[in-house]
Amino acid sequence: MTAKPNFHSPINRRRYAQTLEQQIEQLATDEQILKFAAARQRLASDPYRPTYHFVAPEGKMNDPNGLCRWQGRFHLFYQTYPPEAGRRQHWGHAVSDDLVHWHDLPLAIYPDIEEKCFSGSTLVEPDRVIAMYHGKRAGNMVAMARDALLLNWEKLEENPVIPLVDADERGYPYRVFDPCIWKEEDGYFCLSGSYQDGKISAMKFRQGCRPVAHLFSSQDLRHWAYRGPFVEGETHTDPGEDAAVPYFWPLSDKHILLFASHMRGSQYHLGDYDRGRHRFKPFTHGRFNFGPIGHGGVHAPSATPNGQGGCYVIHNINEGKQPQGWSQIMSLTRVLTLRQDNTLGIEPIPDVESLRGKHTQIGKTALTANREIILDPAAGNAIEIDAEIDPQEAREICLNVLRSPDGQEYTAIRYYQNAHSSYRRTHSLHQDAIAIDPSRSSLRPDVLARAPEVGPVELDDGELLRLRVFIDHSVVEVFVNGRQCLALRIYPQREDSIGVSIEAVGQNAVLQQLDYWQMQSLEYRL
Repeated sequence: MTAKPNFHSPINRRRYAQTLEQQIEQLATDEQILKFAAARQRLASDPYRPTYHFVAPEGKMNDPNGLCRWQGRFHLFYQTYPPEAGRRQHWGHAVSDDLVHWHDLPLAIYPDIEEKCFSGSTLVEPDRVIAMYHGKRAGNMVAMARDALLLNWEKLEENPVIPLVDADERGYPYRVFDPCIWKEEDGYFCLSGSYQDGKISAMKFRQGCRPVAHLFSSQDLRHWAYRGPFVEGETHTDPGEDAAVPYFWPLSDKHILLFASHMRGSQYHLGDYDRGRHRFKPFTHGRFNFGPIGHGGVHAPSATPNGQGGCYVIHNINEGKQPQGWSQIMSLTRVLTLRQDNTLGIEPIPDVESLRGKHTQIGKTALTANREIILDPAAGNAIEIDAEIDPQEAREICLNVLRSPDGQEYTAIRYYQNAHSSYRRTHSLHQDAIAIDPSRSSLRPDVLARAPEVGPVELDDGELLRLRVFIDHSVVEVFVNGRQCLALRIYPQREDSIGVSIEAVGQNAVLQQLDYWQMQSLEYRL
């Protein structure tokens, strides 16, 4: 029998008690928790470090993993790189009562026979939580925890339960990579998100790989059988995209498959699931990231059912400049629902309103065409804005945030309306769009170039434009009428780049109302 490799983590692991009360008492003096608290205090003065979006206590962070609810609390795992371990990914860990206020917990899963702990998901059962993830240079792994705060993880001796195989250059029979796991009446199922028939990249003449999610099944978590490609029909992705970090969950009477490509970032399919054949046929494809995955883009999802027919999803958002001391943040938690027209509803989690502080309201304001209006006293770099706008016949509504007094720096949130299009009137095609334009966001020389992030959005005739904008130092997230969301990393150089303005372009419009709140900071200790 061949000995398994040893990539044992250099970080000491502690065994914790099983009950909540004992664990909280242990964490009060825990070496890792005290170290995390000191790191947070040391990095708090960084002007680009968010205050109400989750960020790892220290160092680099990557994909979110295994979002789940266990014994009344939400758990978020994420790829982290402890300074003591160099480039060796571990699973970091945080817990929350509401998916808004996060508290640090010790590292959850450490490398052993795997060189690095890559991405994966969790499955909650009545008496345990199962984590399935990709172990670099090993294959797909299974670990379990049963204690109150999921601090004690035990790996199966049979790991890797889905070992690496020798795939040919086209990716056949399959590649083993990021898994997600779920359970049905006839056993456990998992997907291995990967690619076939080419390389991951935007290649000349639009040649490149295509995404594929490989299905496996098991009765005991230890022995898995390959069942073939999971997705049937057209995927509507671009050549060169793969299907990493998949999450597959019910969404009302349909299903959603969330995933990310290493070229274009986070996206999803909505479709029908044939439980008898265990095959998924999408009817809609959409994106959470509309440009490249890098330079400040929305990277990868982690999702879990919300118990009401929808899903919660959280993403990591990449850096848009060279990181110094730490990197990447998490998005706000988003609520995904299936709308009546079988499109995706996207809203910020309602409990984010618990972070609201001082409130100011600006009443009905006429927007004369081509005249920028400074919205005093709306200002700040850790704020929420909720604006209702009647675009009327304007071709563009521009809400500028993080604006310097002289307009040298600003981030433009643009709504483009094709109200005058005869083709739109004849064919009922709106073809409108929402954009975050970072072209003038920063004067810094080290900020990386990124074209405007542009996503489709369709308002019904006569429907007001509602923009919910969350600004948190180096991130701007924009929710549009409950059915679109864009996010980008932003790095203003000037300390006075905190203003807000609005403008209607082409023709007049009306700002019906704008509310904004100063947002409170997270406290990361239990």
